[in-house]
Amino acid sequence: MMHMTMYWGKDVTLFLDWWRTDSWPSYALSLLACFLFSLFYQYIEDRLLRFNSAADRLSHPLLSKIGHPRLPRRLASAALFGFNAAIGYLLMLAVMSFNGGVFLAVVLGISVGYFLFRAGDDDDDHAVIVDNSCACS
Repeated sequence: MMHMTMYWGKDVTLFLDWWRTDSWPSYALSLLACFLFSLFYQYIEDRLLRFNSAADRLSHPLLSKIGHPRLPRRLASAALFGFNAAIGYLLMLAVMSFNGGVFLAVVLGISVGYFLFRAGDDDDDHAVIVDNSCACS
């Protein structure tokens, strides 16, 4: 049964029918997976920001007249963005299970990931980029 309001309990279905928790150990492992997935989301977000800021620093005016040297870099950036967006939407779907533990695991994972990978960077090259707190964008 899908819950339509927030609830606290160990019985959760995440993403697919086969990912059901019916015991405390399976629930704890699912929360750990949500936490790590959220942490990974912030890691990929950091890699994307660093990749794009490195791409901005690399300008080859002589090569720009011959072909499209930036195309592979733009394709890689777009693929990384798409992968990160998919992770964000999966996190959103996990939170939409309306389980309080899953919600806290995702928020805690995103917060810890931000602290580990993005907060307090000495590199101010991508500081002008506005941070978006929505995990699904």
